[in-house]
Amino acid sequence: MSETMNSAVRSEAPIGVFDSGIGGLTVVREIMRQIPNERIVYFGDTARVPYGNKSKETVIRFSRQIVRFLEAHNVKTIVVACNTASAYALDELEKEIDIPMIGVVKPGAKVAAEATRSGKIGVIATEATIGSGIYNQYIEELNHDVTIWGKACPLFVPLVEEGLLEDPVTDEIARRYLTELIDLDIDTLILGCTHYPLIRSTIRKIMGEGVTLVNPAYETARELKEMLLLRGLLKQQPSGLGDNQYQFFVSDTAGKFIRFANSIIKYGVLSAKQVNIEND
Repeated sequence: MSETMNSAVRSEAPIGVFDSGIGGLTVVREIMRQIPNERIVYFGDTARVPYGNKSKETVIRFSRQIVRFLEAHNVKTIVVACNTASAYALDELEKEIDIPMIGVVKPGAKVAAEATRSGKIGVIATEATIGSGIYNQYIEELNHDVTIWGKACPLFVPLVEEGLLEDPVTDEIARRYLTELIDLDIDTLILGCTHYPLIRSTIRKIMGEGVTLVNPAYETARELKEMLLLRGLLKQQPSGLGDNQYQFFVSDTAGKFIRFANSIIKYGVLSAKQVNIEND
């Protein structure tokens, strides 16, 4: 098969996306918006969410299992739509497979480094992502004139997973977490977990209009499109009627996942299959 034909065949293959739960759907939503012809296979590890309080070794092991599952679906690229997995597992996974991969940390860090005016940047994320220091590392490589403050917000993920997107409890927790960053007078805030854009309006209300909110989900979809273009893997034709363009898999509670997914993605998530990948 010629290189041109091989590239054309591979361009029809789906994009694999995975997350510890439902937060990665914010990345899927952006992929659907920005590169609508693409097919997607999504895996949400709903049985083992959250990843943010787990060890690096555990996150790498879980991520390996999911990558093997996605490889079995012949994906052309894999999006690690989880900040914790991007921080802990991406470098290791890239050494082990030939499929191009992209995480959510670098795209968000790049935009924050460019967007800040005062050089004062905040990062809110899981304990694991903050503890890894990965956002600080990438931002400082791009912009030396910055000061970065990280704030772990561990309760945001369960609040989002429970659907409490606009709730007084979420407002109160967010205010407690974010007051410290307001006092530091940051002008840019990275939503360093893919769950967090789902409570963006709450975060915006507390931080005020003067703070730029960076959504790595949006930036990751942009970078993914650029990567697919450069590699000749961008799907040129829309899927036909009846094609199974979007497939969703979870490790637990498929019914709950579908209900939540349909509140986030307006394209209609009609089904999600529960699968066991722990023995893969």
